[in-house]
Amino acid sequence: MCGICGYLQTEDGETAKEAGRELLQKMTALISHRGPDAEGTYCSQGLGLGFRRLTIIDLSEQGNQPLFSENRRYSLVFNGEIYNYKELREDLIAHGYQFQSRTDSEVLVHGYACYGPKLLSKLRGMFAFAIWDNVERTLFLARDPFGIKPLYYSCNTKDGSFIFASEIKSFLAYPAFVKELNRDALFSYFNFQYSAWESTFFRGVYKLLPGHYLLIKPETLKAYSTPDKPLQTETYFHFTFDYSRRTNENDLVEELRQRLRESVQLHLQSDVEVGAFLSGGVDSSYIAALSRPQHTFSVGFAGYAGGGFNEIDYAKRLSAKLGIQHHHVDLTAEDCFGILPKLQYHMDEPHGNFSAVPLYFLAKLAKEYVTVVLSGEGADELFAGYDPYRDSHLAGIYKKMLPAACRRFNRKFINLIPSAHLRRAVLRAGMEPREYFLGEMSICTDSEARGLLQPEYAQGVSALNGLQPYYDEIAALPELDQKQLIDLKYWLPGDILLKADKMSSAHSLELRVPYLDLQIWDLARKIAPEQRIKGLETKHILRCAAQAYLPQEWSARQKLGFMVPLKDWLKQEKFANLLREEFGSGQARQFFQTDVLLQYLAKHQAGEANYQHQLYLAYVFLLWYKEYFCKR
Repeated sequence: MCGICGYLQTEDGETAKEAGRELLQKMTALISHRGPDAEGTYCSQGLGLGFRRLTIIDLSEQGNQPLFSENRRYSLVFNGEIYNYKELREDLIAHGYQFQSRTDSEVLVHGYACYGPKLLSKLRGMFAFAIWDNVERTLFLARDPFGIKPLYYSCNTKDGSFIFASEIKSFLAYPAFVKELNRDALFSYFNFQYSAWESTFFRGVYKLLPGHYLLIKPETLKAYSTPDKPLQTETYFHFTFDYSRRTNENDLVEELRQRLRESVQLHLQSDVEVGAFLSGGVDSSYIAALSRPQHTFSVGFAGYAGGGFNEIDYAKRLSAKLGIQHHHVDLTAEDCFGILPKLQYHMDEPHGNFSAVPLYFLAKLAKEYVTVVLSGEGADELFAGYDPYRDSHLAGIYKKMLPAACRRFNRKFINLIPSAHLRRAVLRAGMEPREYFLGEMSICTDSEARGLLQPEYAQGVSALNGLQPYYDEIAALPELDQKQLIDLKYWLPGDILLKADKMSSAHSLELRVPYLDLQIWDLARKIAPEQRIKGLETKHILRCAAQAYLPQEWSARQKLGFMVPLKDWLKQEKFANLLREEFGSGQARQFFQTDVLLQYLAKHQAGEANYQHQLYLAYVFLLWYKEYFCKR
């Protein structure tokens, strides 16, 4: 894990080299937590590249960046890991390229010199990188297919320059950057709980989307007249399912075992110690069983031992069975609320998934023992692990039984059905995913979001409207496929992977995700819907594969998620008062219908309704706004 940043200026406003180096040092200082071990800069005619390094592979100074091609035509700054770098290195040596280090990074600069953008299809790993071509005077930026590593860019600058970085906070040190709030971002945030679109909460700041690359030249910048439109990027990777051949379950299970063993071994490549996060669920337990690290880590909540908010016992017992030293920490409400301002600063944008809080402390614990951790993110999205996917399976059976007109009519009688799963199936069977499915987590309806926001902040694109163009592309696919693709495209990079990256990098810890390997996805995309979910059993193929390595108590465990007792805490006067004070401020009234928020808080405390998500979304937005628009 590292941090990268840089700028590209028009030919009329090029910064001198010495001033450019000082500027880059200020930009990299704001992301020094991503790479505390070394820093580097490169400047050339209006181009600047900045780098902060966390040493993982080749601990020598030869691995410091920027890295250059032999003739110094190409220069590179790179964040991530290329797991098939040894294979690529041999290929490039055969093409005549000479290597100066043992790092995985160097294959990118030589690989781009050899293959250009076609290099991206050869990479297995997580990455966000920039390469400057000093002959063509072209800047090339790319991001991995899953969006494991973040990369932001902006042309919202006073001098028309282009800037990019691993984290938006790096832009604050660029004097020409225009820091403005994107007023349209709040509306969909209350739908999703995260920033889902290509745009961000900063006007004119955009994410380079997963599976995309960008080529830009200084002269291109002169034609870019508005910050309210992203630059044109190229797509090199699409998520698609493949049913060209049907494979029986036994073969799928065995092939998954082989591919996941290989992926874990590749993810263990390191010159520093590697540990593993372990929740006790099947995803992380399977990774721990395959990797057998010396250390595993988990978090729980004080006062909730043995309850639904604490899986430490499962993690401890599995670690003991595997002969692994386990470490855990119990968090208090004071711990969690106390860290929220700092956490929102590290996230760059307001993030309403409270599971980021225990993840922050989990990364802090792990950093005391290791520099790299393996984690189980991605298994649910690839292998169909979420409860809403299970609904679509039951709905599919129901749809085969009755025509659409009958299913719509039967929705009137759903309250007579005793099973909650069947009620949802009947209700959803008369609807298409595009009518209700926003992803694994959805918070507010459009009308509820408008009721919470001041009118000028309720004008953005709503979640369902924003998703419709993609739903049009995938409309012919089975419902389960549609739901997984929505989560792979939006929820996984926008919530799950973003908080994993930001919370681990806050502690200079590299987090690796072995499930999110292209060879694993190539198998997952060939598993038929009825093989992914069997009855009420999610992740059927993955669970079968895990049985060879885990006791049934772990391989068959239903998903709990990273649950936190926020609902209970907000009923306590001490913590309700924190929100009450924030909602009573003039700043809060600028954005929210604060009387509605205070009513929600009162009803929540009284146990009349559960408004934990809505209250938390508003609260952390206000904390984030203070961090970025009041303090800085």
